[in-house]
Amino acid sequence: MLIEFSVGNYRSFKEKVTFSMVAANVIAKDKKLDDTNVFAVDDDLRLLKSAAIYGANASGKSNLAKALSFMNLFMINSSRETQNIDKIGVEPFRLSTEAEGEPSYFELVFLMDSRKYRYGFEATQERIISEWLFHVPNSREARLFERKLDNFNVSGNYKAAGIPKRTRANALFLSVSAQFNVELAEKILEWTTDKLNIISGLDDENYLDYTISCLMDNENTTEILQLVKRLDLGIDEIQVKEEDFTVNSLPEYIPDELKKLIVKDTGGKATSITTIHRKFDGSGSFQSLEAFDLGNHESEGTRKIFALAGPLVNTLQEGGVLIVDELDARLHPLISRAIVKLFNSNDTNPNNAQLIFMTHDTNLLSNKLFRRDQIWFTEKNRYGATDLYSLAEYKVKVRNDASFESDYIKGKYGAIPYIGNLMHLLDS
Repeated sequence: MLIEFSVGNYRSFKEKVTFSMVAANVIAKDKKLDDTNVFAVDDDLRLLKSAAIYGANASGKSNLAKALSFMNLFMINSSRETQNIDKIGVEPFRLSTEAEGEPSYFELVFLMDSRKYRYGFEATQERIISEWLFHVPNSREARLFERKLDNFNVSGNYKAAGIPKRTRANALFLSVSAQFNVELAEKILEWTTDKLNIISGLDDENYLDYTISCLMDNENTTEILQLVKRLDLGIDEIQVKEEDFTVNSLPEYIPDELKKLIVKDTGGKATSITTIHRKFDGSGSFQSLEAFDLGNHESEGTRKIFALAGPLVNTLQEGGVLIVDELDARLHPLISRAIVKLFNSNDTNPNNAQLIFMTHDTNLLSNKLFRRDQIWFTEKNRYGATDLYSLAEYKVKVRNDASFESDYIKGKYGAIPYIGNLMHLLDS
């Protein structure tokens, strides 16, 4: 379970942007939300099941997802896919001379096996500046390891003797530890791989493949099909088939060399997805079933819902964390709302999975759907840096019965675009 994520050019600005799933001390207008949208970890910690992040275009919403995605992939791959001279894929803040050459800061606070962990690092493009891992075995936080440049302070509980000297300047100690079979490091990377999923609502190709693989492997097949069918898409059934193909069966316009690469990469296997619809006569009587090809005959919205179905069902069943940038793209507002309600429910989300999404859909800004601490905003300050804040911590107290959508559109909470006068745009 995700607790907090922080990112920033920490040394330059002496502050960091922190997103938190910790429930604030607020009461929802609809008191049921306090029971359905929040779950208790223990007597001191309550977490949110969902959160929405709003903001103008170019305000930094997507950068938050990108930063977490980079951190996740770098934790997994830094020891395996980098050489001594390779650059680290961080990008410093480019709108301040003070930030030039300063490290980027990443920190993740999460629950794994009912224990709280805090892991983070600072990095430039050339090397890791610092890295740390703490846990809370009882009531107080304890250090597992701490690194500053090439100096390591490692607890005996971490069981990583001899590994610091094997860690390159541009690789994470956590990643190297996992490579050398340190059990806790392996478990943490397994958690980030299996439980933390970040996807883009604009590009569904990757998670479309995941949904297809679930159906091919008969994994959550019933649940995926039920989700797609119940979102009122007019689909009666879905068929997934794997078929053989050869170089000669590919279209003639594809160059021969590319044909060979396609066959090699796919193993000569192609997957077809067919949606089945009911066909009626002029009097409205059912006559037969009609087969549609998902890619050629269905709308972009239907294809996105089909692609999302696998990650949604898997996250709910496994109690994971799903982060979706631009969730509302190509989706009707009622479908977006239905997806949020899947997570804000004790019935459909018994394993306390978490959904975090970036959106422009103000129809979801409702005190009947969200508590104030579930609504977040990103806004650029005068220097071009992103500020991130929740409605629960807004500088002016927000009533729990306020019209969140109306007040946001009016600019009461900030985080909206300021559009200049366009009346005389074409006068010249």
